[in-house]
Amino acid sequence: MKRSGYTRVSDCVIIEFPKVPDPRGSLTFIEGARHVPFDIQRIFYLYDVPTAESRGAHAHRTLEQVLICLAGSIDAVLDDGAAQRTVHLSRPWLGLYIPPMIWAAETNFDPGSVCLVLASAYYDESDYHRDYEAFLAAKLQSR
Repeated sequence: MKRSGYTRVSDCVIIEFPKVPDPRGSLTFIEGARHVPFDIQRIFYLYDVPTAESRGAHAHRTLEQVLICLAGSIDAVLDDGAAQRTVHLSRPWLGLYIPPMIWAAETNFDPGSVCLVLASAYYDESDYHRDYEAFLAAKLQSR
């Protein structure tokens, strides 16, 4: 997993978390800096997103994230300025690692979907690229 420098959509990888099956149901656990490549500083989740809506549509300058679809399914649309890729998430023991400087949007929420996000830092508005053209210019400068 790439943690700095020029990042590409190929650096966005699926992480398989421990899955403990049991006749009463399965359990998955996640430990920061062990199962994800950073210490978890913030956790948030998306829910009640109408099917036709999307979330995200931004990049982070330094923040790393892992997206986990706990219920239902979503698509993560990833863009590094040169290539795009869509990753379908629908298993609660699989997470999508997204390094800094990847434009990401979450789309195609099934009704009842819940997407958990693990983040490497506290919320900081100055870490966001919310304008795609500014994101592209920053990517060119980082080459």
